[in-house]
Amino acid sequence: MSKVTRCGYVGLVGRPNVGKSTLLNHLVGQKISITSDRPQTTRHNLLGIQTEGDDQIIYVDTPGQHGTERRALNRLMNRQARSVLVDVDVLLMVVEAGRWKEDDDLVLQRLLSERGFEAGRAPLLVLNKADLVTPKERLLPFISACGRRAPFAEIIPLSATKGHNVDRLEACIRERLPEAPHLFPADQVTDRTERFMVAEIVREKVMRRVGDELPHQISVGIERWTDEQGRLTIHCQILVERDGQKAIVVGHKGERLKQAGIESRHEIERLLDRHIRLELWVKVKGGWSDDERMLRRLGYED
Repeated sequence: MSKVTRCGYVGLVGRPNVGKSTLLNHLVGQKISITSDRPQTTRHNLLGIQTEGDDQIIYVDTPGQHGTERRALNRLMNRQARSVLVDVDVLLMVVEAGRWKEDDDLVLQRLLSERGFEAGRAPLLVLNKADLVTPKERLLPFISACGRRAPFAEIIPLSATKGHNVDRLEACIRERLPEAPHLFPADQVTDRTERFMVAEIVREKVMRRVGDELPHQISVGIERWTDEQGRLTIHCQILVERDGQKAIVVGHKGERLKQAGIESRHEIERLLDRHIRLELWVKVKGGWSDDERMLRRLGYED
């Protein structure tokens, strides 16, 4: 008798900065998606794969959905996020516990119109950052209000950062997985290449260094990747749109870029399990975030 296995795609959708990537990293058990406290850190649909016993869950982390589509980059991220609504087996709508915003309404309306809430299709509503709700008595009325907005299959408060109640979410996901063969090897945790992960690590470290000054005007590409005589050298180009932005990224006497490079190199060496040489430089390319051809060259997928 053949062994029964279960496998399914689970989409994570929500407005920017609700902690989808932090939740994905916790569910998979290691960091595969960069995080920061800046909105729109995630720009690509990213698979995170969790295999335990007979179950394989393929999580799809998506860019935060928002109402702004002024630039090609914003439009592309919205299209990427919306592309998972129909096809996944289980859908998680992630919101910030205690804080329902206008962009949450936008996401919910897209779910209602493009996926529907009929039996077996209704999303699970994940209330992330529940540990930050004060006083705690505010949480139950918020859960009740969310339940009146739409017939969610489940409403689950949790903390992705602390891991509180994440096991309940996992149990709800597993009971909804269809019987199917596993699609990835048991030891694979993402579909992304090492080059993609390296570029994302550099972007994360730079974004954390520049703070609120220009998080949305930065992209990172791998220009060269050479492995000679046992020494790996990686050349990364950091793209900005104006000279003033370049000055911000570089910092006084180059100190900000230097520190971002040190932090990046340490994390990349842990990822690759080897010593590397990392070269970073900043290039000004006006209008890159509104140029669809340039976005495709940088690896942004439609």
